[in-house]
Parts: sequence; C-alpha cells; structure tokens
Amino acid sequence: MEQTPARDPRGLTRRADMKRPASVAGMTNDFHKRPKHARSTSESDPCLPTSANTKYTSSSSRLLLLQRLVREISNEEDFAGADSEVVRAISGLDKAFCQTTEPLSVTASIGTHSNKNSTTSSGTPSPPSILDNKLERAVFTHPAMSNNNTMTYDRLEVLGDAYIELIATKIIWDKFPKIPAGRMSQIREILVKNETLAGFAETFEFDRKVSVPPNYNTPSKRWTKTKGDVFEAYVAAVVLSDPVTGYQSAETWLTGLWMPVINRLGHQTGELRSKEALAKKIMGKNVKLDYIEARPSVQHKGGTQTFFIAVYLTGWGWNKQLLGSGQGLSKAAAGDEAAKEALRNESLILEIMSAKESGRSPI
Repeated sequence: MEQTPARDPRGLTRRADMKRPASVAGMTNDFHKRPKHARSTSESDPCLPTSANTKYTSSSSRLLLLQRLVREISNEEDFAGADSEVVRAISGLDKAFCQTTEPLSVTASIGTHSNKNSTTSSGTPSPPSILDNKLERAVFTHPAMSNNNTMTYDRLEVLGDAYIELIATKIIWDKFPKIPAGRMSQIREILVKNETLAGFAETFEFDRKVSVPPNYNTPSKRWTKTKGDVFEAYVAAVVLSDPVTGYQSAETWLTGLWMPVINRLGHQTGELRSKEALAKKIMGKNVKLDYIEARPSVQHKGGTQTFFIAVYLTGWGWNKQLLGSGQGLSKAAAGDEAAKEALRNESLILEIMSAKESGRSPI
C-alpha cells in the first residue's frame, strides 16, 4: 500500500526524501546544491529576469532567489494539494513577480553603494551615500537636540571612531610594511585626530548640515571635536546602512582622503630616533639642545598641518648654534627631521664631539 505523503503545519505536502531547511540560509544553500536541471531557470521562464538585464547585488540576488523558489514551488507536482491559503499566497507572490521587476531594480539602485569611486570637481573623493534616512538624520543631530540618543550622533560616533581607527591602521600596515608599532601609532594619530577629521567634515560641509544648540558652532576646540564626531558618525552610518558594501565604500573613501597626507609623510623606515642619536653624540652636563619652531605651521586642506622645527646647540663653546632644521606633519616628526639633518652635517658634529672629548668646558 502506497504511503500518503506527510503534510507540514503550513499545509504543504512534504516528500520523505526532502529535508526541510532550518533557516533561510539553509534554504538558500539547499537551493544552490540542487542539480541545475531541477531548478527553474531564467532562460526557460519568461517571468524570471536574465543576467543580461539584471544588476545583481547581494540584496537583489536574494530577491531573485525568492522569485525562483516561488516559481519552483508553484511548479511542484504536489503544490495543488496544499492548503488553499498557502496556494493563494504563493500564487499571488508568483503573479506579482511576473508582472513587475521593480523590486529587483529598486534594490539594485538603492540597496548598495554605487558612487564609492566618484570625486568632486576638486578631485576630492565624494562621500558614499547613507542609505537609511533615519541614520542620516541622526548623523547630523547633536545629542543636546534630542532626548533620544538613538536619534543623534552620540552612539554613531563611537562606532565610527572604531571603523576609522581600523581602516587607518590597515592602510598604514600596507603602505609602510617595515616600520615598528610605535611609528605606526604616530602616523595613525595624524590621520584620525580631531583636527584632521574636522577638516574633512568642513570639506563636505557637514558642519553646515549638523543641528546644534544656539551659538554652539563658534571656533573652539569644542566645535572642532563636534565636527570630528559628526564625521565619525557619518562613517558609521555608511557602514550600517549597507551591510553588503558599506565597509568597503567607507574604506575606499577614507583611503582617498588620507592619501595626500600619507604621501606628504614620504618614505618611512623606522621610529623617530634621530633626536636620541644626536643627543648621544653631543650632549653633556649643562649642554642644551633646543628644538624651536622655525616658522609658523602651514594648515592644509583636510585638517593636517606641516610644522617647521630647527635645533640649536648651546654648549662646548657654541651659543645657540643652528645644527639643522626639518619639517613634518607633527612637531615630533619635524624635530626628528631637524636632528637627522644635523647628523648629516658630519664636519660640524665631529668638531662638537672633539670639543666634548677634549674636556672643554660645556659653557
């Protein structure tokens, strides 16, 4: 006697040789594991879009998978024997998919980022769009402007800060494969400091979009930090609003913004130790090496600065003798460059070392 196929609680007949997936992911994997001849294909079914006219993203492909599964279920031999409500629902969904491709095209156009490689007229990488209106409003809302912290940048900037730190670290890791951890941290600080991020925020006029309390946006460290926070929140919102390509879009954007800064750093080979080397050669009791700003720093677009430092020696018979000068994106880097230039002046350094070894009075 032939055994009657079992029915599941939803009213669909289950064959004994078919294992029900435990989840949507399981259903997807099950579908992809089936032989090709057992699936409905776009070539043989006019209701399914072809690869030639469909723009696939991870989100749109899930919709397409659903469309294929609905069509496959509709073609099952035992489908007609299912519960009438189930048949009506699946048939209605199948009909809707057949009548329009709008769900797929809409998802493809707004579900993922498509402008991650675009630039502004000045050549600056354009910011990726935030694909969630609620998140976008939160990015540009100061915590004092709402009682609900999920509707402000308060939480977003914390997450954005973490993403920015990670992306900056990876860029430095790839760009400077031989520098030690200490120097990596120094370069990262240049990339992620408030002044740098605030400069980026100004570039894209985030400072004009953010809603803040009255008289809040006056020049101050507080306002600089706020602009940096808004930029961090924006990065977080880009990632959160697009789980598929959001992180990659943010990484591409930030890399483009940081490359001019990184290029100004030049070749990096190690930690800043020229100061230490210079001091070891010529320092002594009552001898002074003064690192003094040679001229005012230069502010660059994007919030970075170039500093100019000169090093002077007082001692061993010299009074405020200029030994060398240098520049860098931080005072420490500029000072180290000054010490490096001093060490390259071998004749002067040897003369000073000779005076030191002769026992000449340091004063």
